[in-house]
Amino acid sequence: MADMWAFRDAVGDWAAGGPGGPAQELAAHLGLRTAVLLEGPSDLAAVETLAARRARDLAAEGVCVVSMGGAMNVGRYAGLLGPPGLGLRLAGLCDEREAPYYDRGLERAGAPRDGVFVCVADLEDELIRTLGTERVEEIVRAEDDDLRAWQTFLRQPAQHGRTRHQQLRRFLGTKKGRKIRYGHLLVDALAPDKVPAPLDELFRSL
Repeated sequence: MADMWAFRDAVGDWAAGGPGGPAQELAAHLGLRTAVLLEGPSDLAAVETLAARRARDLAAEGVCVVSMGGAMNVGRYAGLLGPPGLGLRLAGLCDEREAPYYDRGLERAGAPRDGVFVCVADLEDELIRTLGTERVEEIVRAEDDDLRAWQTFLRQPAQHGRTRHQQLRRFLGTKKGRKIRYGHLLVDALAPDKVPAPLDELFRSL
């Protein structure tokens, strides 16, 4: 796993304009065949949690999961990791509104689009809908750090008239790091046969 983290760091440096040699050497050392391009760290947390639950050692399978720091970076990462660069097969998971970035980025890289799965709205929306609002609220209330914040959040005038689904989705994005933590907690709470379709389809494709 340490080598995989080193590869991710090397790719991040390469995407920022640094040398590509370290990433190329690590890709060969790890025997990588597929790169999963994710928008951010909350998606990464969800994918890694589901991999652990399904006893999938993605690194051993030659799969690297990469957080790109935003969908607008997909063209750069697709060029470095896909056919023009390391030649890896590209897969991904993205929000509905960010799908055009993936379409354009993969097209420029000459990579097929069929390995990218699109969430309705975003992954948090998919998870809340799959688990149900009552179960998600139970998870939020069980977190001591978030219970009071959630109660305060619900009293805000802006939340009046919104559905509980809308409130929960907004709450997850109100504090830095919260979406990452719940990316783990919500996926960990899923029944094995109740995984949001885009996430499940991504794993079936790997």
